[in-house]
Amino acid sequence: MTPQNIAIVKATVPALQAHGEAITSHFYRIMFESHPEVKAFFNEAHQAAGSQARALAGAVLAYATHIDRLDEIAGALPRIIQKHAALGVLPEHYPVVGGCLLQAIKDVLGDAATDEVIAAWGEAYQSLAALLIAAEEEVYRANAAQTGGWRGEREFRVARREQESEVITSFYLEPTDGGPLLAFSPGQYLTLVLNIDGEPLRRNYSLSDAPGKPFYRISVKQEEGGRASNWLHEKAGVGTLLQVQAPCGDFVLQPAGERVRPLVLVTGGVGITPAMSMLESVAHTGRPVHFIHAARHGGAHAFRSRVDALAARHANVKPLYVYDAPRESDRPHATGFVTRELLAQQLPADRDVDLYFLGPKPFMKAVYASGLALGVPKQQLRYEFFGPLEALEA
Repeated sequence: MTPQNIAIVKATVPALQAHGEAITSHFYRIMFESHPEVKAFFNEAHQAAGSQARALAGAVLAYATHIDRLDEIAGALPRIIQKHAALGVLPEHYPVVGGCLLQAIKDVLGDAATDEVIAAWGEAYQSLAALLIAAEEEVYRANAAQTGGWRGEREFRVARREQESEVITSFYLEPTDGGPLLAFSPGQYLTLVLNIDGEPLRRNYSLSDAPGKPFYRISVKQEEGGRASNWLHEKAGVGTLLQVQAPCGDFVLQPAGERVRPLVLVTGGVGITPAMSMLESVAHTGRPVHFIHAARHGGAHAFRSRVDALAARHANVKPLYVYDAPRESDRPHATGFVTRELLAQQLPADRDVDLYFLGPKPFMKAVYASGLALGVPKQQLRYEFFGPLEALEA
C-alpha cells in the first residue's frame, strides 16, 4: 500500500470505533440481498445474535489500527485462513465481499466516506485479500497432496450412529470412494456441505476421535432451532450421504516437546468433542492429563463411560466432572461451576501446564480469567470458538 493510503486508512479508526458494528451489520444485509449464494458460508444463528457483525467490526478495526504494522495482528490470521479453507472460500468470493464492504462504509459514513477514503480502503482490502487467497491456496494444495487428501467436496456415508448423551449423537463417516483418509491433528474439524429443504448450509463439526481410524467421527449436539443439528439428528441415518470438506483448524494439540508439560483439558457441554480427540491421542503416552468437564447433569454428559475407561486403563488420566444441575441419581465429582478454586486444586504448583478449553462463551471467559490469575503462562492457554472469534478479556 502507498504511504498516503495507509495514512488515510489509519485516519478512519475513530469512525470505525464509533460506527464499526453499524457498518458490518449493514454489510451483511446488502451482501445477502445482492448475493444470496454466499449465505451458505455463514451461520444464521451467529447473524441473528449479532456476534458475526461484532467480530467482523473488531477485525476491521484491528486491521485499520495496525495497517502499518501488520505483524501485530499476524497471530489472528491462521484461524481466519483455516476457517476459510474449511468452508471452501475461493478467490471469486473476495470481490463480492470487498464490493459490499466498501458500499457499507459509504452508506454508513456518508459524506465522510470521500472518494479518497473509499480508494484507500479498496487498496487495503485488496492487499489483505491477496494475502488470504495465497495462504488459503497453500492449505488446499497441502491437503490435496497428502495421502487420503482431497480438494473441495468429497462424498462420505454415515456408517454408524451412537447416542453419547440425551443431546449429543456421534456420526461415523466413511468415504464412499473407499480410499484412505487424510490424517488430521487432534482438535481439528470437518465442514459438512448440506442442502436442507433447498437451502444450502455449511457447518463445522469437531472431530471427536483420534486420528488414524478408518472413519471420521463427529459428535453433534441437537441445538434448539439449529437447522443443521436437528436435520442430522432426525434425518441422517445410517447410509445417508454427506458432502464433506477436508479437516481444518488451528486449535490443535501441540507436540509435547522435550519437557512434557501436564495437559489440562477443560470443557463445557459439547465443547468436549475436540478434547476427546486430544485425550484419545495422548492417554496411552503417559503424559499427565487432567480432564475436567462441566455439564448440566448426567443426562447431558457425553463420553463419560469412555473417559472413565481410559482413566481405568491409564493412571496418567485423571477425570473430574462438574454438574451445575445434577439429578438425584448423578454422581459428579463436584457440583456448581468450574471455579478458580477448583482449577487451582487440579494444577501443579508451578502452573507450567498446557491448558486447552472450550465451551460456551461465559464458561470460556471464566476459565481464561482463572488460568491467568492462577499463573498459567498466557501462551499456554489455548482455546477455540464455535462461531466468530470474540474477546475473552472484555
